Amino acid sequence: MRMIVSFAALFLSVLLLQLSSGAVGPLDALAGLQNGFSRGEVGFLGSMHFLGFFIGCWWAPRLMGDVGHSRAFAAFTAMGAIGMAGHILIFDPTAWALLRIMSGICIAGCYTVIESWLQAKVTNASRGRAMGLYRVVDMGGSLIAQLMIGTLASMETYIAYNLLTILCCAAMLPLALTRVPQPETPSAPRLRPSLAWRLSPLAVAGVLVAALSSASFRMVGPIYGQEVGLAATQIGLFLAAFVAGGAAAQYPIGWLADKYDRRWILVWLSVASVFSCAVTVAASGLGTAGVMISAALFGLTTFPVYSVAASHAHDFATNEERVELSAALMFFYAVGAIAAPWGTSLLIEAFGPSALFYFISAGHVLLVIFGLRRMRVRDTREDRTPYVYTPRTSFTIGRLLRRTRDR
Repeated sequence: MRMIVSFAALFLSVLLLQLSSGAVGPLDALAGLQNGFSRGEVGFLGSMHFLGFFIGCWWAPRLMGDVGHSRAFAAFTAMGAIGMAGHILIFDPTAWALLRIMSGICIAGCYTVIESWLQAKVTNASRGRAMGLYRVVDMGGSLIAQLMIGTLASMETYIAYNLLTILCCAAMLPLALTRVPQPETPSAPRLRPSLAWRLSPLAVAGVLVAALSSASFRMVGPIYGQEVGLAATQIGLFLAAFVAGGAAAQYPIGWLADKYDRRWILVWLSVASVFSCAVTVAASGLGTAGVMISAALFGLTTFPVYSVAASHAHDFATNEERVELSAALMFFYAVGAIAAPWGTSLLIEAFGPSALFYFISAGHVLLVIFGLRRMRVRDTREDRTPYVYTPRTSFTIGRLLRRTRDR
């Protein structure tokens, strides 16, 4: 309870931030289609969000060093609020794309501040419990945000975006008003993508496929839901089922990844992902219940891929390399996430809604082939790091997870 009280400001900011940012992507898709945007233009909005996310990851540590944690958080939150409020001033896909860059910068910047602050305050004794609470708050906020989509979609567009803007602004208050002293500003990790490739090419491939799966589904999933006949109020449940399935998978997949060769876990996860994609396509004609169950199955099989890939890469890293390795893996995730939504939306526009899952299936088939090839090139490691659920939130997440991974 003392830990909850001491981190209350951080966790409340995370919750409010997730409620606003987690809902803006699906709302953009639904509102964009309603206002005549093409499917390609809606997908481009998702890609621009991840471009902003990458910029924010790179810029945030430097801004914290210049103005401190609280001011940096306020600046990033203000950018997110401006990005959301701007949607109601002009209904143009290019303008919305620029506004989504601001929203992406906000998410990456705010999470960088929160995770740096949390890292400075936890001790080795409290790290596990603090990370557990952080995961619950973060994933719980994401789940609630998806459930809000139905309510937001039934509102007038300007009311829905104003509500998200209010939640984004409210996220500023806990950290602005807390009496807890700000921590020292940490040095920014060096961004060395080559480090991840040198340690584990399979982990890099897994991260790219994880980005292809998650970013495509979360940003383009509303288009798919609308194409298969879901009402706007049901699309939020569709996305929430994906998040819930991913949350349910973390413990059993983590147990398997600590017990067996992680390369086989990645391969079988991808095989299961191909199966879940096929089930999702087949279930599109089975009514709402079939679509929801297939979305949960899709989250169950695809969501853990990033964490398993990251754990496999850390098996080959030294303790001094862990922070930079986490940043490098996040870099590859951002690259994949920038490209995936726009590409999948264009495929849906050309070949129909099932093209989303055919594209994701193709990525997992390639990961299976590459994983089997890598197992012939490299022997497994006996001394493995513990499996850790890895949020894709900021380059600084590696600092929070470092002690957990240290042998």
